Amino acid sequence: MAVLLDSWLAELVVVVSAAALALYAWMSRCQRHWQRKGAPFVKPEVPFGNFRPVAMGQKSLGLFLWDIYNMAPGARYVGFYGFNRPMLLIRDPELIREVLIKDFATFHDRGIFFDEEEPLNRHLFALTGIKWRQLRIKLTPAFTSGKLKGMFKTLVDCGHEMAAVLEGVAGRSEAVEVRELLARYSTDFIASVGFGIEVHCQRDPDNEFRHWGRKIFEPSLITGLALMLSVISPKLTRFVQKDFMDLLIQLKNRGYLDGEKIEDGDSTSKEVSQMEFTMDDVAAQAFIFFGAGFETSSSTMSFALHELAFNLHIQTKLQEEIDLVLKESGGEISYEALSKMSFLDKVVSETLRKYPPVPLLNREPNQEYRIPDSDVVLEKGTPISISVLGLHRDPKYYPEPEHFDPERFCEEQKAQRQPYVYLPFGDGPRNCIGMRLGLLQVKVGLVCLLSKYSVRPTEKTRETLDYNARTIILLPNGGIQLRLEKRCS
Repeated sequence: MAVLLDSWLAELVVVVSAAALALYAWMSRCQRHWQRKGAPFVKPEVPFGNFRPVAMGQKSLGLFLWDIYNMAPGARYVGFYGFNRPMLLIRDPELIREVLIKDFATFHDRGIFFDEEEPLNRHLFALTGIKWRQLRIKLTPAFTSGKLKGMFKTLVDCGHEMAAVLEGVAGRSEAVEVRELLARYSTDFIASVGFGIEVHCQRDPDNEFRHWGRKIFEPSLITGLALMLSVISPKLTRFVQKDFMDLLIQLKNRGYLDGEKIEDGDSTSKEVSQMEFTMDDVAAQAFIFFGAGFETSSSTMSFALHELAFNLHIQTKLQEEIDLVLKESGGEISYEALSKMSFLDKVVSETLRKYPPVPLLNREPNQEYRIPDSDVVLEKGTPISISVLGLHRDPKYYPEPEHFDPERFCEEQKAQRQPYVYLPFGDGPRNCIGMRLGLLQVKVGLVCLLSKYSVRPTEKTRETLDYNARTIILLPNGGIQLRLEKRCS
């Protein structure tokens, strides 16, 4: 019996060793892809490729791609590997323009896997091909200037509510976790204009809407693993005010929105007019409007307040502008008054440069693609990444990139800067459809706060932030603690 057992164990060891050797050889061959093409690449290791920091939960995908960006200074593009999967990061602004705009027909999909059997995944961010195109055209009229102006009063009401709720906190000089505070403001607004209901999260932090808002972006091992797999191996992951929900229901019932033109002679318009918009589609768009609408805006406001707390001269200059414009408008925060706050616009733009809420962009070619001015041909389905954080923190485009300087966005400096190095909302036909609404939300929130209060760091506030490794967004570990001081009238 002992002899038989020893023989069985020996055979098992041989089989396992042979399988491991074969796997190693196969992965090693896969990880010579960019070398064979003559493309610059970051040296990989078996089995992780270059993904060890992401796989081990040490870095988020956005910070990892920033590292890859910095490993190839001067290169137009650089190859790397997600385990055995060849991937390409493009660094050159002109090549970024080719991918996002000029050759969009080849790169219209993100290349990130979403299970379309799950109804909530059938939203604008996730859809591909003609489905995305049809839905984008249908939803665009929901974000016109007229629709945004119709939402503006609700937005200002939510901002005033936030200022009122904070009066007691400021009077006691208590520290506030501003990300949570601003997420409640954003949730109130999104629930009101997106779903037509008032949830009062600012006075009820445990409201159901806020509870599920936290859940969507709650970092965990499972969400981090799912995100990584969706990238490296998709096959393994499988005045009469109308609110946004009214608009979605109109799309379901009528097939189009007021203001949407459908010409019979246009083949694209015919495709769009024939697209069925189901209740599942309504649910999916409402879900992404809720999730993306509150998190990105509240993060941007939080980062802005963090920088203003450590740069008091900038905070003072911004408050002086807010005071002056509000005095001219009789104390009313109006759509027109907001447009006059040019320094506010610079502060928000610089915040989005230093802290882009989504620090990366992904695309995938739907056919073979020769990189312009090179001999490198990309196979269909090769994942393409753009490090937004890398571009925004590159001293070539933004001298002293860690320094917070709103004057980078004065008209003179913007005119001198190379295009396609500022991408907080992406660019091209697949840029963020809610960009203008998000900016309004951020600006109104900051005006409501800074017209009443000043922000200061506490003993717990860290000037240099570090970020959670399990989320795709820039999420500071431990939140952002600040102290509010009531301003003198």
